[in-house]
Amino acid sequence: MVADIAVLGAGPAGLAAAVAAYRAGARVTLVDSASRVGGQYWRHRDGDDGRGHHLWPTLLTLRDTPLDLRSGHQIWHVERTGAGFTIHTSAGEIRAGKVIVATGAYDRQLPFPGWTLPGVYTAGGAQALLKGHGVVVGRRVVVAGTGPFLLPVAAGLAEAGARVAVFEAGSPLGFARHPGAVARNLGKLVEGAGYLRVLRRHRIPFHTRKTVVAAHGDDQVRAVTVATLDSAWHVVDRREIECDAVAVGYGFTPQLDIPLQLGCDTHLDVDGSLVATADDHQRASAPGVYLAGEVCGVGGAQLSLVEGELAGLHAAGGTPGTRLPRRRDTLRAFAAAMHRVYPVQPGWQTWLDDDTQVCRCEEVPLHVIRESIVELGATDPRAVKLFSRAGMGWCQGRVCGFATACLAARDRSVTAHDLLGLAARPIAQPVTLGSLAQFMEEG
Repeated sequence: MVADIAVLGAGPAGLAAAVAAYRAGARVTLVDSASRVGGQYWRHRDGDDGRGHHLWPTLLTLRDTPLDLRSGHQIWHVERTGAGFTIHTSAGEIRAGKVIVATGAYDRQLPFPGWTLPGVYTAGGAQALLKGHGVVVGRRVVVAGTGPFLLPVAAGLAEAGARVAVFEAGSPLGFARHPGAVARNLGKLVEGAGYLRVLRRHRIPFHTRKTVVAAHGDDQVRAVTVATLDSAWHVVDRREIECDAVAVGYGFTPQLDIPLQLGCDTHLDVDGSLVATADDHQRASAPGVYLAGEVCGVGGAQLSLVEGELAGLHAAGGTPGTRLPRRRDTLRAFAAAMHRVYPVQPGWQTWLDDDTQVCRCEEVPLHVIRESIVELGATDPRAVKLFSRAGMGWCQGRVCGFATACLAARDRSVTAHDLLGLAARPIAQPVTLGSLAQFMEEG
C-alpha cells in the first residue's frame, strides 16, 4: 500500500500529525525507530500509569487511534520518487504521497575538561534511562547547563532517590523582561513551579549563574569543578564538589538529516540552532513536505502537539480554523522568550584547555582544531572538519558540531551556513552495506 501521508517520528508532533491526518480521512503510515510511541517526551515502560509524565492523557488519546504504525523502523534516507516519496528504513521501504517530518531534537552539548569520563551524561540521556528503564545514573548527581529542561531531569532523579544539586548557568529571572509572553503562557510557569516544589521537598539546591566547567576522576567521574560565571560565562571563581554522576545539557539541536536530504530550506533560530523553515501551513520549501515540532524550532511538547495537528490537517487537505494558529503563535512567542532568557554565551570556550576533547568519536582535542584554523587556514567548520577530523566519527558531528562551529567562528557569530556544513548527512542512521547495495541497485 502507498500511504497518502507518511509521518516520520512518533513523538508529540508526529503523533498529533498522524492522528489529525487520519481523522481528516487520509491513509496514514506512522514510522518510528522505537518499539512504542511517545518519543523522548513520553518515553515510558510497559505498565506505566502516567506518574511522572506531563500530558499523559493526551498520549493515551493519541496512541489509541488505529494508525498504520511501523515501529522499530530506523529511517536512514528519504527521497522523492515519481509523484511521492520513498522512505528507506532498517525494515524495508515505505512509499507515500506526502511526508510530515517530526524527527525531534537531541541534547546540545558543550565540551569541557573531563566530559568524556564514564558517569558524565547528557541531561536527556539521564532522563531517558530513568523514564525508559528505571535506571538512576548515580547516587550523587550534579545536573548542570542551562534551560528549563534541567528542572524535570533533576526532579525525576530526586524522586527516584538520588541526591541532586542543580547548577544553572543562566537565570530564570530573565523572564521578567518578557511579561507578555509569560502572561499568555501561565501554564508554563505552573509546570516549572511544580518541578521547583519537588526540588524543595527533597531539599535539592538550585544555583543560578553557576555550572560545571570540569569533571575529575580516573575510570569514573569522582568530582566536578563548579564555577560562578559572569554574564558572558567567564569564570569568576571555582569550587570542587564530589559526585558519581553528572547530567549536562545546553538546550537542544533539531534533527535535520531528513529535511536536508529532501532539500528543505533552513535558517538560524533565536537559540542559535539551525532549523528547517516552515510556512503558516507547516509546509517546507520542498513540495509535498511538511514539518512539525522541534525540526522547525525547539519549543516544547505543547508547541509540538499544535504544530503536528496543523501539519496533519493541512497535509490531508483539512481546514484547521483559527484556534490552532493562534495557539501556535502564543507558544512560539514563549519559546522565543525562553531562548533569550537562556542563551549559550561565548565564554564557555574559556573553560577548555588545549587537551580538552572536542570531538569524542575521533578523539580530536582543542589544540588540533586551533591548529587547523591558525596554521592551516580553515575559515569555516567544514574546513576544520576536513583538516582535523572533528565530526567525521560515529555520530557524524551531532555531538561536536555546534561546538566546532563556535570554535571555527572565533570572533564572529555562528551563521546558518556554518551549521549547515556539519548538519547535512546522506545517511541519517547506521545502515548495513547490504541495504546500501540494494538501494544503489534500485536507484
